[in-house]
Amino acid sequence: MFVLGITGGIGTGKSVVASICRAAGIQVLDADAIAHELTDRASDTTARIADVLGADLIDENGALIRDKMADLAFTDKRALDTLSAIVHEAVIATVDSRLEEAEKKKAKAIVLDAPIPVKRGFIDHADQIWVITSNDDIRLERLRRRGMSDSDALRRIRVQMSPEQYRKIADFEIVNNGTLLELEEKVHRLLRQEFGLRGIPLPGLPKGAAE
Repeated sequence: MFVLGITGGIGTGKSVVASICRAAGIQVLDADAIAHELTDRASDTTARIADVLGADLIDENGALIRDKMADLAFTDKRALDTLSAIVHEAVIATVDSRLEEAEKKKAKAIVLDAPIPVKRGFIDHADQIWVITSNDDIRLERLRRRGMSDSDALRRIRVQMSPEQYRKIADFEIVNNGTLLELEEKVHRLLRQEFGLRGIPLPGLPKGAAE
């Protein structure tokens, strides 16, 4: 089974690239979505967060209060590192389990979509890594459209890995400074190239991109 890792900083379009892969017919394991599954309810994960970072981050139902956690994590690098360690341990266990399930079902390929390319649970699983990058001004504009202030968006960008750090782990870099159509063309081209080399069919890939 070919495991493709997709990563990139906030506002680069990483999740859009993963969605394009999903539309092409590839199963996607979204680390953020798994993290939400684990923290949207009372769980061992939310209990550990409360113990280490404070019970005020957890609501009366035992779920993580995301706004409070985001404010803390993106203004305090140590808090972000602590949160990442707690959540990633649980996410990695879930990813491992779902990869095993995919192997048993004889899946030809799977995508791991993760904003933080940790060594254990992402890099060690990925046969190839695509890094999505964008200019900071373009990232800022995308984050404004999500309702973020410039100061909040800049804090979130700066607390993450730099583009240079992402590039060091990349087999391919996809620069996403243009339109959605341009991004789709870049992703389709790489899918055709890399999956075609491995003989992996992509039933959802547009005919024009497969020729």
